[in-house]
Amino acid sequence: MSQSFHQTGGWIEVIAGVMFSGKSEELIRRVRRSIIAKKRIQVFKSHLDARYAGIYAISSHDGRTVNAIPADSAAQIAQQIDPMAQVVAIDEAQFLDNGIIPLVTSLASRGRRVILAGTDTDFRGEPFGPMPSLMAIAEVVDKLHAICVLCGGPASRNQRLIGGQPAPYDSPTIMVGGTESYEARCRMCFSMPPKDPGQASLL
Repeated sequence: MSQSFHQTGGWIEVIAGVMFSGKSEELIRRVRRSIIAKKRIQVFKSHLDARYAGIYAISSHDGRTVNAIPADSAAQIAQQIDPMAQVVAIDEAQFLDNGIIPLVTSLASRGRRVILAGTDTDFRGEPFGPMPSLMAIAEVVDKLHAICVLCGGPASRNQRLIGGQPAPYDSPTIMVGGTESYEARCRMCFSMPPKDPGQASLL
């Protein structure tokens, strides 16, 4: 995979998928392998996600952690980039603004290996933030699946629940949560109330 690229060249890797699919775990695995390879590494995360390990670390749902710098925007990441970093990893990329796209493109063009992880679709099943563009410009894209909690099939959707029921279409796009607010579901088991409630009778 990434080892096939030229040693002195940069590239972009995107780890995408639904919640509970192991994205952060895979990012942590790649970061740790880079540490073993004695690479100079910087890790960033969205400040919005303070679950499990707090704001200064990335944590997978199974409890693995790695220290990270919290950031509100692509501009904040750019201001804190270590000019000597060989690997730059960014978790929860879906929460960042579109400025992340030219930033990681520039980093890769200057010889950095850039690893991003993020949820590619929101609770409506629609493309989430800059993730579609990041996946399009990346050399390597790995799309992970979780297990559907209802049928056990490959889950590709994030089911947001409010009071045990699917969240309305017009709910806020960003709502950080875990198993108390979200379930991983497959396409067939995913339920999304229509944008216009009047359309329900037509479905």
